[in-house]
Amino acid sequence: MISTFDVQTHNSGPCVVVRATGELDMSVAPRLRAEIDRALESSGTPSLVLDMTGVPFCDSVGLGVLVGALTRTKEAGGRLILVVSPGMITHLLTITNLDRHFEVRGDLREALDTMTPSHSPN
Repeated sequence: MISTFDVQTHNSGPCVVVRATGELDMSVAPRLRAEIDRALESSGTPSLVLDMTGVPFCDSVGLGVLVGALTRTKEAGGRLILVVSPGMITHLLTITNLDRHFEVRGDLREALDTMTPSHSPN
């Protein structure tokens, strides 16, 4: 069975949410990169949420897209939250020590609540 990859973008308050579904590998990574680039270009100081809960597999090229998105968001003075379920991407972030660089949440609602200006951490 060939996995189909899809990426969708929508605004949620002050945030741009980019949701990917399907296997993220070198053949589809440019699609995700292009969608992230559009999201970053459309906002002044980006508040970007990358919802990867529907991505069961990510290769090194896909991981590079995520790192590039984090770098570009920080350079623009913005904030990026990565939404991931326990599984492969969480494991990749841990073994590469990228979990120390990404702000990670377990579900989209939590990420969006964290992004709201009225949110105050405990």
